[in-house]
Amino acid sequence: MKRILMLLFAIILLTQYLDAQTTEDSVKAVVKQLFEGMKNSDARMIQSAFADSAILQSVGKDKEGKIAIENERIDEFAKFISGLKKGAADEQIVFESIKIDGQLAMVWAPYKFYFEGKFSHCGVDSFQLVFINGQWKIQYLIDTRRKQPCE
Repeated sequence: MKRILMLLFAIILLTQYLDAQTTEDSVKAVVKQLFEGMKNSDARMIQSAFADSAILQSVGKDKEGKIAIENERIDEFAKFISGLKKGAADEQIVFESIKIDGQLAMVWAPYKFYFEGKFSHCGVDSFQLVFINGQWKIQYLIDTRRKQPCE
C-alpha cells in the first residue's frame, strides 16, 4: 500500500512538472514570435503576439539625462518594423526568469539588439503576459536601453 501511495504521489508531481513546462514553453513561444516578427519585418506576426489593450514602453534618459518613460503604440511599432528590410532588426534575448500564476505570466529577459548586423544597444525586456481565450498574449512590455555594460 505504501508503494502505491508513493507511486501516485510521484505521478502527481511529474504531471504538475510537465504541465508547468508546457505552460512555460507556451509563454516563451509568444515572446519568440514577437522577435521572429521583428527579424522578418512582419507587422502581422508582431501584432498578433500582443493583447488588444497592450502597453509598450521604454525606460531611458532624455536629453538632459533625466529618467524618461517613452510610450509607443503597438500598431505604430509594428508598422515601423515592417518598413525595415528583413533581418535588419535582430533582438537576441536570454530567458532569465519566467514566473507563472494561473492566467498571468512574467518574463525577464536581458537582450542585445543588432541593427543591420551591427550592435546597437542592450538592456532588459520585462514582459507581462495574460492567458486570453486559450492563448498567451503580451499585455505589457517595458524595456531598458543602454550601450554598455551588456553583461
